[in-house]
Amino acid sequence: MEDKSASCQFVAALDSIVGKWKPIILYHLLQGEPLRFNELRRLLPHVTQRMLTLHLRELEEEEIITRVVYPQVPPKVEYSITEYGKSLAPVLEVLHRWGTVHVERKQLKQSQSDEIEADPSQG
Repeated sequence: MEDKSASCQFVAALDSIVGKWKPIILYHLLQGEPLRFNELRRLLPHVTQRMLTLHLRELEEEEIITRVVYPQVPPKVEYSITEYGKSLAPVLEVLHRWGTVHVERKQLKQSQSDEIEADPSQG
């Protein structure tokens, strides 16, 4: 029973922040300044408009970010991190550090594999 509860908590947490772009969106919003939609698009050049919109809506639904619409023409919309969202900073920092080590490890492994292929006498 306890094991099932822990599993549910992991799933709930990951559902909130997992997605190819969500951690990167959060990283940029954690820098402190509210960002407009197009500013986020420029910071994430490979994200589609649809995917960015979807991730922003999901993060807003979870109350991790807030969306402010200014009544002007043309409309101005800004996204910012909520206080609740700021509580993810240590989690994302640890995940970033782990990712850095993981990428370096993969690069080292690939480099070693390339060396063996280049010089079969080593294998």
